This record gives sequence, structure tokens and C-alpha cells, in this order.
Amino acid sequence: MESSTKVMLHETIIRYFVRARIRGLFVCAWAFFWSCNMAQATSIPTYGFKIVHRYTHDLLAYTEGLFYEGGYLYESTGLAGQSYVRKVELETGKVLQQVSLGSAYFGEGIVAWHEKLIQVTWQGGVGFVYDMKGFKTLRQISYPGEGWALTRDSKHIYMSDGTADVRILDPDTLTKTASIHVTDNGVPVRNLNELEWVKGEIYANVWLTDRIARINPMTGDVVGWIDLRGLFDHQSLADPNDDVLNGIAYDSKQDRLFVTGKCWPYIFEIKLTMETPASP
Repeated sequence: MESSTKVMLHETIIRYFVRARIRGLFVCAWAFFWSCNMAQATSIPTYGFKIVHRYTHDLLAYTEGLFYEGGYLYESTGLAGQSYVRKVELETGKVLQQVSLGSAYFGEGIVAWHEKLIQVTWQGGVGFVYDMKGFKTLRQISYPGEGWALTRDSKHIYMSDGTADVRILDPDTLTKTASIHVTDNGVPVRNLNELEWVKGEIYANVWLTDRIARINPMTGDVVGWIDLRGLFDHQSLADPNDDVLNGIAYDSKQDRLFVTGKCWPYIFEIKLTMETPASP
């Protein structure tokens, strides 16, 4: 073999090992950063629960909206011909006041705003504003798409519509001013249902699951999951496919959290247990 050929072969071998080493370093670096990102992506905590108290709930109440105000529960129910807005005595489950939507509407979420109570319906694109004291209908509102749930903070009303987006509404005009896109590590969380404002976060039932998402309203990021598996066996109900977890209420004065489901026999007061790492 000529010397020039040997030199070329030698240089080729060196280049091969250099490139292989660079590729190896690159692969190692990529694997390191990937593992770091994955560790970060699975860091959302999951919370368990402890039952504090169990209250009676109407088995015929197909719960779509729930909140606690002034010592009472306010509940809206769904199903055509069975849609009501109710004021309920928590301790006994007794219905103290009620208004029916009739057969034309499928009732959905409700929220209180000052002396008014606001309700949306499912597919009609129609909502109602009531007088808080007597449930007298004050006016009718309209909006595009579906209405699923409502909650509020001190400045805004928030509305879910079954997608991964929560609408922000002007409390006076009830028109959309912005929206929150809800994601879990970048993945949209769809089927957001009943909502409740709790200590600066939005708690949201996810339809057909036993989980509640804790949402940062500023970013839309899910900052925690509440796992309510084992709270109640809805498979024992008449329609287990539909009679699922739905309904969150919060008593801010006494720091009490209530949850229930559609046609469940109980409303549960729960405390969240120590957080645990989320499953990968």
C-alpha cells in the first residue's frame, strides 16, 4: 500500500471515530435533557381526599351546577323537563325554593353575581338571569355554542363549554372578553364541566372521569389533580354511564369543599390529603 493511501485511510479512521464520539456526546446530551423535561412534565401533583361529612342529596337531581352562598347550597339540574334552579338546605337536603325551566331547555351551570343568579343551558345558546331572592326571571341572555358551567371571582365570570377553553365573561354584559386554554403539560384538557373558584384557582370536573383539575387562571396550566376514585360507587345507580361525578361548591368563610354527582344520594364535604407525585 502506498504511503499516500495509508495517510488517507488513517485520516478517514480518525474522522470516523471523532464523528462517532461527537454523535455519542450529542445522544447523551439529548437523553439528559429529555429525561429532565420528562421529569418536569410528570411533576404535577395528585391529591387524594378524606370525607369530613356526608349530606343528603336528591336522587332525582341531575346536577349540572352547584355553589354555596349565605349558608345555603344553590343547585341547577339538567335533563329536558327536569331542569330546575334550587336553593337547598345543606344539613337536610330540603329544597327551600325552586324554579323550573320547563321542557324547552336543558339546564346547566349557575353562578351568583351580587343580587342576581345567572344560568346557562346546554345547546340552546340561551341563558337566564334571575333575582337571587325570589328566582324571578329578569332577562334572557344569548351566547354562541354550548353552555356547561359557570363560576366567578371578584371581577369576572368564567364559563365552560365542554372544550379545553374556559370563557371569561364581563359580569354586566355577559359577553366574552377573553378565554383560558387549559392544558396538562401542554396537552389540552377537554370536557371541562362544572367549575368552582377556590383560593385563586379554578376547580373543574372533567366529564366522565373521577378527577377534578386545579387550574391556574392566569396561564391555563393544570397545577394539580384531585383523584376522587372511591368516593362513591356510581355503578350502583340507575344510569351509571351518565350519573357521574359533577358538582363542586366551596364555602370560603369556613374553608369547606363540597362535591357530588348527577343523581347521587349524597353531597360530600371533603378535605384534600397530602399531595403525591403524578403518575408518568
